Amino acid sequence: MYKLLKRDGLAKRGEFHTVHGVIQTPVFMNVGTAAAIKGAVSTDDLQNIKTQVQLSNTYHLHVRPGDDIVKKMGGLHKFMVWDKPILTDSGGFQVFSLAGLRKIKEEGVYFSSHVDGRKIFMGPEESMQIQSNLASTIAMAFDECAPAKADRRYIENSVARTTRWLERCKAEMVRLNSLPDTINKNQLLFGINQGGILKDVRVEHAKQISDMNLDGYAIGGLAVGESHEEMYEIIENVVPYLPTEKPTYLMGVGTPANILEAVDRGVDFFDCVYPSRNGRHGHVYTNYGKINLFNAKYETDSEPIENGCGCPTCRSYSRAYIRHLLKAKEMLGMRLCVLHNLYFYNTMMEEIRLAIEEGRYKEYKKEKLSKMNVKQN
Repeated sequence: MYKLLKRDGLAKRGEFHTVHGVIQTPVFMNVGTAAAIKGAVSTDDLQNIKTQVQLSNTYHLHVRPGDDIVKKMGGLHKFMVWDKPILTDSGGFQVFSLAGLRKIKEEGVYFSSHVDGRKIFMGPEESMQIQSNLASTIAMAFDECAPAKADRRYIENSVARTTRWLERCKAEMVRLNSLPDTINKNQLLFGINQGGILKDVRVEHAKQISDMNLDGYAIGGLAVGESHEEMYEIIENVVPYLPTEKPTYLMGVGTPANILEAVDRGVDFFDCVYPSRNGRHGHVYTNYGKINLFNAKYETDSEPIENGCGCPTCRSYSRAYIRHLLKAKEMLGMRLCVLHNLYFYNTMMEEIRLAIEEGRYKEYKKEKLSKMNVKQN
């Protein structure tokens, strides 16, 4: 159940109550594709860096180790020793990202595994069954993420099929949640809005899925080739047609600036690989912009990544030491950078929530973007 606590313009401050605890929104979900955050980050670490929600990938866990194995181990929470909410994406994005390895039909999608080439079929029912085996808190509906710049006819057909798939997902989840051996009988379902950058298609689809009374609604198919301005315009057009009393999730987005802009347009949930991926390459976020620790000027820099940061990395280690670890290809270097970046994101979400509560979100956003030297939208 979603409880809207405060509005500041379009920005929403809420609480989302789940069987695995309450999520304070707006929230950033830390991406652990294969049930782990890349960069040797443990679930104990996640507790220490203010993580509320962990996100895992349905397709990847189905391929390896197998969702049947995860179910035998008691579900994803027990398997990875995490007691807070988990969201699993549906495998639909792999329809987009594995374009060379798949064939889309009405019944679902035929894949070749990226690991060993074996044939895989995934449709709405299969995606729901896999996610039920994983026993995540929130399951995402199976959709097709069409390329942003695909032609109108392709996008319209794709969106219509995504709507039909959503109806099948909903019916299958009701069935699965009623079975005696289902681990999480309170699993929630989020539907996904698609439509490329076609505003009329997006709005019509938002209206259709809003009528289905789901637990939450996502905006998918963005950050896949369109400009930031186009993305913000789609959010502005779609959000008014999604239920205010349900959470809105912008999938796969983004930079700190993207998040600040999207919150201002009414978005509650975010996820992105940027903080962990950039961290593994020595790129770390600060309130004054992103820095590259491989730069020679940090070779004898005894300062932490950011003064005043309370993350485990900044409390103990210098830029010079972390740079040395990265240059020496020691895994600890990557780990320390990822921990800092995720802490930075989670702390920013805390600041966002407080600013909305205090009715000063516009001022906070402007100041934050100005400090980070990001152009205002």
